[in-house]
This record gives sequence, C-alpha cells and structure tokens, in this order.
Amino acid sequence: MSARTLLAAAAGAATGALATAFFFNSRAPAGGFRPPPVTISRTPPAVPGATGRPEAPVDPAGIYQYGFPGPIVDMGNHSAFISGYDRRMRNPAWVAEHITAESLLVDNGDRKNSVFIEDEAVPERFRAKLKDYFRSGYDRGHQAPAADAKWSQSSMDETFLLTNMCPQVGTGFNRDYWAHFEDFCRRLVKHYPSVRIITGPLYLPQRTPEGKWKVEYEVVGNPPNIAVPTHFYKILIGEGKTADGTVAVAAFVMPNQVISNSTPLKTFEVPVEMVERASGLEFLGKLDVAKRRRLCGEVECGILVREFKRAAEGGQQSLGKK
Repeated sequence: MSARTLLAAAAGAATGALATAFFFNSRAPAGGFRPPPVTISRTPPAVPGATGRPEAPVDPAGIYQYGFPGPIVDMGNHSAFISGYDRRMRNPAWVAEHITAESLLVDNGDRKNSVFIEDEAVPERFRAKLKDYFRSGYDRGHQAPAADAKWSQSSMDETFLLTNMCPQVGTGFNRDYWAHFEDFCRRLVKHYPSVRIITGPLYLPQRTPEGKWKVEYEVVGNPPNIAVPTHFYKILIGEGKTADGTVAVAAFVMPNQVISNSTPLKTFEVPVEMVERASGLEFLGKLDVAKRRRLCGEVECGILVREFKRAAEGGQQSLGKK
C-alpha cells in the first residue's frame, strides 16, 4: 500500500487528518534535531582577502558571552528510556526505549507504588507541573509505558516523570486504542529478539474553511503551560531476526482523539521520512535505506482488544499492561 493510500485511510478514521495528509504528502528534508553545542568558540574576524569576504565591522558571536539562546534540549538518561525534552511545548520531543522478551517477563515493579512527579532536572520556569494537568480534561499520557519497565520498581517510577508525559485524550484513546497499540508493540518481542521504540508528539496543521493551513492546539495549565499535541507518532525497530544486518522498521501516526477499536492499525502506518519531516527530528540517519525491511510486511500489524481487556481485568500477564 502506498503512503498516499495509507494517509487517505487515516483521513477517514479521524478528524484533522487533512493536516496529516498535508504533512505526509511530500518528501522529507534531511533535517535534524541536535542538542546545543557543549562549548562555544568565537572565531576572530576574517583576514581581508583570506576568505573572499571583507573584514566584518561587527561581531554577532559576541552574544555568546552572555549565554547560548538555544533551543536547549534537556536530555533524560534513565534506565528504561532516554528522552529529549522540548522546553517550549513542555512535552518530550522524543522518548526512546528498548524492550526484549526477557525484560518483559521480569515482574519486579507495580505501578500502584509509583506516583507522577515533576522532573527537577528541568529548570523550574520550563518545567511541566502537576498542577497543569489538574482538571485539564486530559490524561498524563506515558510516552514510554510503565509496563515496559516493570523489571524494576525504580525504573517504573522514572516513567512517571512528567518529562515522559504528554496530555492525551483519556477514554477512547490513552485508555483504549493507544493502550492496545502499546500492547502490540510489546507483542513484537515474540518476533524479534530486540525491539526499539521511539514515541513523541506532533503538532500538525488543519485546513481552514478559507483554504489556509493553520496549526492550532490547546494549552493546559493556569497560567497556560503545556501544549496539547494534535497527534502522536511511534517508530518501531525490530532487531536480530536476520543475520544480514537489516532491521524491520515501521512508523505510525495517530490523532490525539477518540479512535474506534475497530480501526485497523495499518490505517495509521506512514513512512519514517514523513514523521521526520513533521517533527523536525531524524530517527534513522545512520541506517541505510537498503538495510530496512518493512515490519508490517513480516508481522500482522493489528491491535488485540480482547487480549488487553483480559490483562487489565485479570492482573499482570507476561507481556504486561499499560
């Protein structure tokens, strides 16, 4: 199925899909999401004639003596996941985790013992606050699920940092379709010895009645502090199934709204490059396209609603629950 066909299907599954189609209908530039430089070097003015440019009478780099404006990426290096925090949106820009069949079988953590907590590693004025979610109408949605880190209570506790959260629609999405999607990701360890997952928010435009494209999203908190994403993405990488150095890759984008459990998961499948273009991030820059296999061509990409409900009602199973 082509990318355009996939996006057309997504448009029928959720409102705001025109925005997705707009972003996911052209080539992605080779942009990247880079942390700021650790050190700042000030280059002296060029010698006239040495570079073909005249000696500059000004020194713009002099601003560095007062600090580096940014954007600053607050890196979260945790045992179960790593992340890059977006200070402007007060959400993680990306969260990367690694799961295996062995890691999911260990059951040393219980989410009942975990509490949501602000991340004090982020400067206070850029920090997502617990009070921002109070009566916001949104769930504190894990990007790296707690169930993926149940091999350790301390690791599970780290998944409750607000730098691992985004505002998500609760009933019909975070507690339903998105939870089933997370369960699908865990079930991939039955097919691949090693699974890597990158998750994060998107803020996509919608077409107005006047024919213009605008990005509109809610901001929660008092004062307004945390942006509510319009969409979420996941990049899935299945490793170790073959000995030829290739990996299985899949990318999905779905709207932050109620999604019927009858909607096929493949409805939301898109090329990785399209997520990169929409997010401004670069996920597989060091992986040659020839080394990628289509994950959904090897595995049946679909959610199992009944299996998740049994897990939720009957306690923890081998693959866990959100």
